[in-house]
Amino acid sequence: MWLVRHGETACSRDGVLAGWTDVPLTANGVAQAEAVRPLLAGERFDGAWCSDLQRAVATARLAWGEAVADPRLREINFGEFEGRAWATLDPAVRTEIADFSGFHPIAGETFEQAFERVDGFLVALPPGRHLLFTHGGVIRLLTRAAGQDGFVPTGTVVGLDWTRRAVLFKRECAVPSRQAFAE
Repeated sequence: MWLVRHGETACSRDGVLAGWTDVPLTANGVAQAEAVRPLLAGERFDGAWCSDLQRAVATARLAWGEAVADPRLREINFGEFEGRAWATLDPAVRTEIADFSGFHPIAGETFEQAFERVDGFLVALPPGRHLLFTHGGVIRLLTRAAGQDGFVPTGTVVGLDWTRRAVLFKRECAVPSRQAFAE
């Protein structure tokens, strides 16, 4: 399967935890989504899916076309920390989030609960080659389960062989500089 992280939002740009908060793409995020399109051109997939949050839906439409929206592909629910800037979080909470370990937010979900949700979606997929437009935390959960832990920037495409639990590739799609948007 191919995983696409949605384009930039004001939250991802500014270091704010968005999670289940439904925020739109920025102009740069739109450009990132459009930059993914050539990478997907000519590829064949048995299904295209996206998180039901607008940043993933918009990325799917710009990079591919229509995809089936499913809430199980949402970002991790940061609960009480939704909308909080990374810099304002207690250092212990930042460590838990960065390490993907020990995070238990009030009114949110643990990383283990988020993985169970996403894995439930994957188990229900029919056999074949699938394209998923989702979020950085979801991609990290899946690549971590495949033996490669790490953050992926917005607009990144990851190839994953889920059956073998192997990361096949990671490609960050280039966009024009931010200065180009001001001109």
